[in-house]
Amino acid sequence: MIQIDGSQGEGGGQILRTALALALVTGKAIELKNIRARRPKPGLMPQHLKAVEAAAAVGGARVEGAHLQSSSLLFEPTGIRSGEFHFDVGTAGSTPLVLQTIFLPLSFAPAPSSVTLVGGTHVPWSPCFHYLDLHWLHYMKEIGFKAELTLELAGFYPHGGGRIHAAIHPIKRLSPLQIRKRGSLKGIQGISAVANLDQSVAERQKQQALKRLKDLSEYVEIEIIRMPSHFRSTMLLLIGKFENSQCCFFGLGEIGKRAERVADEAVDQLRQFLSTDGTIDHHLADQLILPLAFVPAASELQTSRITQHLITNAEIIRMFLPVDIGIDGELDSCGSVRIKGTSISDSGKQ
Repeated sequence: MIQIDGSQGEGGGQILRTALALALVTGKAIELKNIRARRPKPGLMPQHLKAVEAAAAVGGARVEGAHLQSSSLLFEPTGIRSGEFHFDVGTAGSTPLVLQTIFLPLSFAPAPSSVTLVGGTHVPWSPCFHYLDLHWLHYMKEIGFKAELTLELAGFYPHGGGRIHAAIHPIKRLSPLQIRKRGSLKGIQGISAVANLDQSVAERQKQQALKRLKDLSEYVEIEIIRMPSHFRSTMLLLIGKFENSQCCFFGLGEIGKRAERVADEAVDQLRQFLSTDGTIDHHLADQLILPLAFVPAASELQTSRITQHLITNAEIIRMFLPVDIGIDGELDSCGSVRIKGTSISDSGKQ
């Protein structure tokens, strides 16, 4: 049994999600202590509890300590099960984060799976659905994973009520990523989205972004879309397209936030990325080292910012797998990430 101190490193929910995914793929039991110890509200919150329940369903696991505010957890999987799954977070907790917990294990299952998740789809402090679909999945497919994501209803903070669907297919062959230089900026694509608001709000977001991006590229296209939802909100998402890579950033609406500020949040992040030598954004670096740990070849990425999230994730992966993960650079600065992974047959899976 692998024992993990949830207060190490960044001390948040990512430790739990990474450990659950690795336990499922490797077949190793885990015991977590001090779950989310560094957060203002430690222990399992609804979205973390749902990640545990989803992992238990996929892995036929025996679980102890799976209740709200629990600071410890015992998780003993018996094997990955494909099939049809439905998970309701019950709050505006992030459905993308729950999906990422079980995506890798279900990709290693022998048959396709269908997953429906209800909760938050565009909420703070997590990747929104469109980031997952247009950016994260783009790179996951380059590695060799195969899936289709569908937004059925958008869910926002504080109400939730969104619904996403994922069709996940068994993998056949995984390939490394070698992205040392991003190359020149070829253009910027974007989405200005509204749910149950006048289209003029989306137009204001779009115009603010276009005004602030015109000095970066002559090729800037922002599409206005309507998101189906029971509630009202907005989003503006930008994807910077380079010769060898892409980056993605977004701003979310909330009550009292002007449309121009939503656009500014996405633009500010994109411009900050462009001031670095990163080939991928720092959020994606955090999310890609886990799948790349199962590629038996060398991958190398240049992240726009080395985060404590990234360092902690690497530490958790090393506890499960015989992999070499090197992170060169200073915390909060641009740096390189090297991963020499292992095949699933060598991961310790029984």
